[in-house]
Amino acid sequence: MNEPKVLFEIHEEGIGLLTLNDPARRNPVSDRSIIEAIVSTLQNAALNPDLRALIITGAGTSFSSGGDVREMQAKTGMFAGEPHQVARAYTDSVQRIPVIMEQLTIPVIAAVNGPAMGAGCDIALMCDLRLASTTAVFGEVFVKLGLVSGDGGGWFLTRLLGYQRAAEISFRGRPIPADEALELGLVLEVVREDALMDHAMDLARDIAQKSPAAVRMTKQLLKMAARSELKDYLAACAAMQAVAHESADHTAALTALIDAKRS
Repeated sequence: MNEPKVLFEIHEEGIGLLTLNDPARRNPVSDRSIIEAIVSTLQNAALNPDLRALIITGAGTSFSSGGDVREMQAKTGMFAGEPHQVARAYTDSVQRIPVIMEQLTIPVIAAVNGPAMGAGCDIALMCDLRLASTTAVFGEVFVKLGLVSGDGGGWFLTRLLGYQRAAEISFRGRPIPADEALELGLVLEVVREDALMDHAMDLARDIAQKSPAAVRMTKQLLKMAARSELKDYLAACAAMQAVAHESADHTAALTALIDAKRS
């Protein structure tokens, strides 16, 4: 029996691990079955109240090669049909990934273990935090194939790096090695390849130890900040803070802090 192309497991402390698992093809994300598996896994993660953080990585030596260029050349799968049919295929398949990623309230960490090209790069950009191995490369390389980012990568890249740098990278289709990605602020840290997953798990554990409700609300507020008027944003802050003040986590944290000061 063939091994699933998308693996998911839950580790201690409510840490989920999603692994793109087609290393022989460098973990492409254009097959409908793979996209459906990714979307289904993310939807289940969104509905799991016990999850506190999610890590996304790739099996083998690549994070993801993005779209399958052989299918593009043959015009099969999501690349088949007239332009209106291809547009519909993008909407109904790969574009569902950024939609559900933006809806997730738990922190998502990309452990980029190797090349993340095209749509694979975009998936990494959709995550809240990115850790890269020394072998990682980020490639918004669509123009080199006469294409655009069909899954919204430019939306994420512009918000991460600003318009000018995002434009330079996208117009040139220039791959970004791990050290430059760190310098640009595209990744949080660069670590040895053999230490990447341990580092990602340590980061996820640190997050998971915090109040899960407070972390989820903090992520929601951070996401809102880019698209809200200040008065609307402050109203949301007040509403969420009022809920947080009534939580058991807040009460326990206050008690621990006061007891520590007394001792």
